[in-house]
Amino acid sequence: MTEQDVRYEVDGHIGLITLDRPEVHNALRRRTYDELTELVRTTTARVLVVTGAGRSFCSGDDVRELMGGGEDAPPRPAPRLTPAAGALLGTDVPVIAAVNGPAVGWGMELALMADLRVAGRRARFGELFVERGLCSDVAGIARLAQLVGRERAAELLFTGEVIDAEQAERIGLVGRVVDDDALLPTALERARTIAAKPPLAVAALKRGLRRSLDPDWTELGRWVSSTLGELFGTEDHREGVRAFLEKRAPRYVGR
Repeated sequence: MTEQDVRYEVDGHIGLITLDRPEVHNALRRRTYDELTELVRTTTARVLVVTGAGRSFCSGDDVRELMGGGEDAPPRPAPRLTPAAGALLGTDVPVIAAVNGPAVGWGMELALMADLRVAGRRARFGELFVERGLCSDVAGIARLAQLVGRERAAELLFTGEVIDAEQAERIGLVGRVVDDDALLPTALERARTIAAKPPLAVAALKRGLRRSLDPDWTELGRWVSSTLGELFGTEDHREGVRAFLEKRAPRYVGR
């Protein structure tokens, strides 16, 4: 049996997606992205719940594989919306993030792409892209500001500050905070409540929210991808990754 990065379990009309690389805090590599994208695109569940194995939700991109370990810039595709983001933002299936620990970098993006966020008390949130000399994906640019307002979003994006679950609840980033052992039961209870409603009406409501609130994700995705292509080639990006791997303070030079 082929090892998988993402586990998928179905209980009635609920699909539970678990990022399953706890030894690296559920960091995302290409295979993880591919599996996540395929699950979201092909699910027949009425509601999806996304969580992480172990004590982390998701620590973002696997730095060594997806960022070249701070050496050569990784190859970039033609400018486009990240397929996993496209799947999550375009699905008519409601998505609930059960944030069981740190959700940073693309882990925070993943939480932002959900419709509802329930956090355990050990959850942490941080848009760390600036620390690697990069910009965030589309959810950090647009969805974060929808939830917490432009000024608070700018503060989180520009500083890379990591906030705890209680602060995330205060600023509207998450809907509720619960004890860690109650996290998954709470998220699944919300999922069952939604799954019991008329599925065509729920799907229509989700499409309506996209029409009224969301930007053109495809166009924004092209801009993000193109901008990342430029930033991946900078000395500051390489320094940010090397400093992370070497566990030292970075020295940015603006080029």
